[in-house]
Amino acid sequence: MTEKKDNVQEQNQSRRDFIKTGSLAAAGFMIVPRFVLGGKGFIAPSDMLNVAGIGAGGKGESDIAAFAKSGKANIAFLCDVDDRRAAKSRASFPKAKYYKDWREMYDKEHKNFDAVSVSTPDHNHAIIAYHAMQMGKHVYVQKPLTHDIWEARLLTDAAKKYKVVTQMGNQGASNDGTRLMSEWYDADLIGDVHTVYCWTNRPVWPQGIKWPEPSQNIPKELDWNLWLGTAPKKDYVEKLVPFNWRGWWDYGTGALGDMGCHLVEAPFRVLGIRYAKDVQASVGSVYVDEFKQGHFPESCPPSSHITLTFPKTAKTKGDVTLHWMDGGIQPERPIELGPSEKWGGEEGNGTLFIGTKGKMYASTYSDAATLLPKERTASANAPQKYKRVPGGANGHYAQWVEACIAGYGKQEVSSPFEIAGPLTEALLMANLAVRGHELKGGSVKLMWDNNAMKVTNFDDVNQYVKRQYPAGFELKA
Repeated sequence: MTEKKDNVQEQNQSRRDFIKTGSLAAAGFMIVPRFVLGGKGFIAPSDMLNVAGIGAGGKGESDIAAFAKSGKANIAFLCDVDDRRAAKSRASFPKAKYYKDWREMYDKEHKNFDAVSVSTPDHNHAIIAYHAMQMGKHVYVQKPLTHDIWEARLLTDAAKKYKVVTQMGNQGASNDGTRLMSEWYDADLIGDVHTVYCWTNRPVWPQGIKWPEPSQNIPKELDWNLWLGTAPKKDYVEKLVPFNWRGWWDYGTGALGDMGCHLVEAPFRVLGIRYAKDVQASVGSVYVDEFKQGHFPESCPPSSHITLTFPKTAKTKGDVTLHWMDGGIQPERPIELGPSEKWGGEEGNGTLFIGTKGKMYASTYSDAATLLPKERTASANAPQKYKRVPGGANGHYAQWVEACIAGYGKQEVSSPFEIAGPLTEALLMANLAVRGHELKGGSVKLMWDNNAMKVTNFDDVNQYVKRQYPAGFELKA
């Protein structure tokens, strides 16, 4: 009992110290090494970037390993709420000091690292990244950038305010495919694109289900309250950690959050779209008995078809309609494909552009970029306009490391928050339509006021633009 009380007191003290430190940083009083801020002529010692990895298991484990593989990143600190998940990374980087609470790590070690990698569940992305940016740290954040629309706008603005190098973890943004399709489009090979389809076989975890019964079997290695972080306080349930949280609104953002940043990135780059002006959705139903439909508002639906409208850009002649489909739903096969011909690339995920002169498509990470009919691809004649990233998707990590070492504004990255933020906002706005379907009991077209960050014709969904944060995990601009 005494040990548990001591741990609680230590966490409370850490929280108080963190809030004090964060306030100093926000006020501009924190002393930060000039190389962290990317000042002229200053680089990290020995051309190495000292990285703190927050979320050390699963995707975090592979992210951290990829930074180290660049040869220019020193994994200086590891942080995870679950010792089981962190075990492999701790074994791989035994010199990295380990913490469970990122707030304690920030408070004690802020002078000893240059950059932060955030690979936690979606609901804790923004608070961890934002406070790092306030301290002048460069940040790499897994997709989707944030859990809420307001958070995405906050991080986008913070990147400029604090002049730090940012990158979202949608590796396909560094692949050749998205640049090749941009060159095809710029060369007018498919004409003006007016319609785009993106689809995925996700979710590959349970969705459209009842919230599980509470369990007392909290693993001793897991700090459940720290895992909850910015989410509402709830009792522990089985099979939520470490993967299935994606299907619950309090923590994840469904199939859209999981795959949208990979599949919708190409339309953003190729067409220059940014903020949608309206969105509507239809969702799959779940029946628990004859003619008895299940009602599970805490869980994302098993499937959805969402339609977003993006205003005309400098690269389009009019509005662009983007269809998102998940749960295995796919668009009609293009007539240019033979009846038995495969789409190509990874099965179950894809992006299709429909233009006035032709079509093109790609798979996850913009792999297998192809003109339709397929025979056009080999003979396509478009000049190379866009610099390739060495290593493509795998080079996404080294690109960020090298840009951090060079300093803010010195080197290009593929998915900076100025692009990743609006991309994430569009996906989260699409989720507003999904949640609006639940609240309305059917489909409604949501009209979006981008400057005010609100839906103008159905106020009930605006509660999901910015949520309330529990004590100890407040996030304020």
